[in-house]
Amino acid sequence: MERFSEYRIMWVLVFFDLPTGTKKERKDAARFRKDIMGDGFTMFQFSIYVRHCASSENAAVHVRRVKALMPEYGKIGILTITDKQFENIQLFYGQKAQPPRAAGQQLELF
Repeated sequence: MERFSEYRIMWVLVFFDLPTGTKKERKDAARFRKDIMGDGFTMFQFSIYVRHCASSENAAVHVRRVKALMPEYGKIGILTITDKQFENIQLFYGQKAQPPRAAGQQLELF
């Protein structure tokens, strides 16, 4: 069960502020969003995407993929945290606290 420790399971957060002043910039920003979603990231907020990873090694793979997908211009941040740290997130919609969405189920094949 060590493989499923809340200290081993990771979350990768990608935040970005991409320029959208020209048609090419809008296309690049849309492609970046589409590409990271194709890599398993889901929208947390408009410019924040998250991905659940089974381990820090798996998270490193996805960080490398995001770096390879970056458009030429804009600001992009990548943060990797443990599942235990992510558990402490406090979400509010208006003034009402909301529980965080449940992580996807882990599928074990072997």
